[in-house]
Amino acid sequence: MIAPASRVNRSDVERIVRELVTRRFGELTAARGAAPELVVNISARHMHITQEDLEVLFGPGSALTVMRTLHQEGEFASEQTVTLIGPRHRMIPNFRILGPCRGHTQVELAFTDAIAVGIDAPVRMSGNVAGTPGCLILGPKGHLALEQGVIRAQRHVHLSPAEAAYYGVTNGDPMRLMVDHPTCGVEIGGVIVRIKEGLKCEVHLDTDEGNACDLPHATKVELVKA
Repeated sequence: MIAPASRVNRSDVERIVRELVTRRFGELTAARGAAPELVVNISARHMHITQEDLEVLFGPGSALTVMRTLHQEGEFASEQTVTLIGPRHRMIPNFRILGPCRGHTQVELAFTDAIAVGIDAPVRMSGNVAGTPGCLILGPKGHLALEQGVIRAQRHVHLSPAEAAYYGVTNGDPMRLMVDHPTCGVEIGGVIVRIKEGLKCEVHLDTDEGNACDLPHATKVELVKA
C-alpha cells in the first residue's frame, strides 16, 4: 500500500536515498578493490644504457653501481655520470645513468634541456627511438656517437595488472592527472598507461611539467581515466 503524499516525511526520503547511495558505492569499491597508492615523481634528465655501451664509456667489465634506489623495484640512479654534447658543442655535464642496463641506449630530456643543447627531441614513449636525433656521449674511458635515441619522454603511469583493473584501463590508454595546488593547480592529460606485473602505481613527469605545477608543494594528486 502506498502512503498518501501528505504522510511522506522528507527527512525519511533523504535518509533512504543516502543509505542506498552509500550501499551502492560500497559495493562498487569492494568490487574494484582498494585504491592503489598513487605516487607522482619528477623524472629528471637521464640516460638508459646497454652493457656494451657502458663498457665503451667506462671500460671493459664495468658495472653500474647504486647511488639511490627508485620507486620501481630493482631500478636505481647509478653513481655513473657522463657528459652529453649536442650540436655546436653545447653540453650537459654530470648526466646521470639509470640502472640496471637495458637492451637499448636512450637519452631522455625535458623540453628546456633539449633547447639548451640544441637538439630537436620529439615526444616519444620509452623505447620508441626510430628516427629520433642523436648526440655525442663522453665517458671517462671513451665516447659514443649515438645516431638516434634522444627523446622527450611522454608522460606516463606505471601500473600493475591489478591497478590497471581498478582504474579500468588497458596498456597504452591515456589518463589525466589532477594536481591541486594553492596557486598553480593543473590538469595534465596524455598520461599514457604502461602495465606490467610487478610494477607499482607511479606517474612520471619531466622537470618542466613538475615545475609548472610546483609538484613538491601540491596538496592533492588524483589519477582518472580519460
